Amino acid sequence: MFGFMKKMTQLLPKHSTLPGRDAQMPVPEKHFVSGHALKAPFPEGMQLAQFGMGCFWGAERIFWQTPGVYSTAVGYAGGDTKNPSYEEVCSGFTNHTEAVLVVFDPKHVSYEQLLKVFWESHDPTQGMRQGNDRGTQYRSGVYTYSDVQARVAEASRDSYQRALTAAGRGRITTELLAAPEFYYAEDYHQQYLAKNPDGYCGLGGTGVRYAS
Repeated sequence: MFGFMKKMTQLLPKHSTLPGRDAQMPVPEKHFVSGHALKAPFPEGMQLAQFGMGCFWGAERIFWQTPGVYSTAVGYAGGDTKNPSYEEVCSGFTNHTEAVLVVFDPKHVSYEQLLKVFWESHDPTQGMRQGNDRGTQYRSGVYTYSDVQARVAEASRDSYQRALTAAGRGRITTELLAAPEFYYAEDYHQQYLAKNPDGYCGLGGTGVRYAS
């Protein structure tokens, strides 16, 4: 039906994407590293953030190691296929990007601090790729859960663009959208680099520091 790991360079019209399914992906109840809940409900006061920044294995590890983050999960977001599989996302026929759901305590880490981690941990100027990982599923994205998050994300993008420009780097291609539905990825992808410490991580930042 489709070639595995097809390297799409642009998003497809919605009518050309795969339909998906109603059944949700089963995932563990608890985070492999922290032991906290992987899915809602989360403790009172926790907030959500959602980021796409290339291969989600390394991206998730960066955030679960960030102080103030309560839980993380990997999944698929920003596309059209309902409850997709990893193989479907890699085919390029879902329009999803690999994403990380971050559950954080705003009393201990701010949303802007998470954005600093996001901007500095990948190259947001690469369009439909991240390093050697190519395809629409590796595009950069910030998916916001409130108007406040949207304003902070836009301001942080503009600030980081100024820093990138000063360093002679290109234009940011990160998409900033209201948070779409987050579809959890398969069990074996969750906290993958904790289960497989020598596993692949293709993330690499630009070396340009973020300053608000």
